[in-house]
Amino acid sequence: MLLHPVVEVGKGFSIHASTVVGIVAFGGVYAWRAARRDGPGPSVAQRAAFYAALLVLFFTLNGPLHDLSDTYLFSAHMVQHLVLTLVVPPLLIVGTPGWMLRPLLRPPLVRAVAERVTRPASCFVLFNVVLAAWHLPPMYNLALAHHPVHIVQHLLFLAASVLMWWPLVSPLRELPRLSYPGQMLYCFLMTIPMSVVAIYVTMADRILYPAYAIAPRVWGMTPMDDQHYGGLIMWIPGGLFFYGVMTVVFAKWTLRGGADEREAAQAAA
Repeated sequence: MLLHPVVEVGKGFSIHASTVVGIVAFGGVYAWRAARRDGPGPSVAQRAAFYAALLVLFFTLNGPLHDLSDTYLFSAHMVQHLVLTLVVPPLLIVGTPGWMLRPLLRPPLVRAVAERVTRPASCFVLFNVVLAAWHLPPMYNLALAHHPVHIVQHLLFLAASVLMWWPLVSPLRELPRLSYPGQMLYCFLMTIPMSVVAIYVTMADRILYPAYAIAPRVWGMTPMDDQHYGGLIMWIPGGLFFYGVMTVVFAKWTLRGGADEREAAQAAA
């Protein structure tokens, strides 16, 4: 197994310096851009969402969850990956006002690339290719064996997940969200590739990731049990999460329809 450079904080909690540097730098850039705003800066809700994302990111990449993921349990690693892909990215996007991102689109080449990669089809394909590729045994085992590769894996998960969430929570009218019906269809389709990967892991009759087979056993789980639980974690909570998003989108669509009808009635009156 890997030996990662860590700084011990108290008993049972480890902090990885590279994650702290990245999170602090990200938060510092956000605070700097917010302070330079002539008009109203990010709202209280936006600031809360953004800094909550950084806090969740810190506790996902450090401490007990990280240690369990890297050293003991594949199933814990799946929990970590779900948090990195389904929780942190939407909070980051929701917490970032459009005006903060708009200057990045001024170069024509950047604008052209952004318009292409944030199309729903592109977001769907890029996210699912990244997700599936990194859970193939050769890629996954490579990440476990080499810490720099593991860092790249997590960065790609975050980047691909930001794209995946973009059609649902985009703050930019230049790179717009899908319509409410489109968002519901998008969420439904998103459950399919993740389920395929999860079924592949859950139904495997051999150990796919040998590093966990030689890891110290915790909670009485055998390596095969651990692998099956990890696949089920990706399969069931991962799928249900998107159905939850679909429910929220449907509720917003219904409320928006009622508001439109009231506005039309008032205009007619």
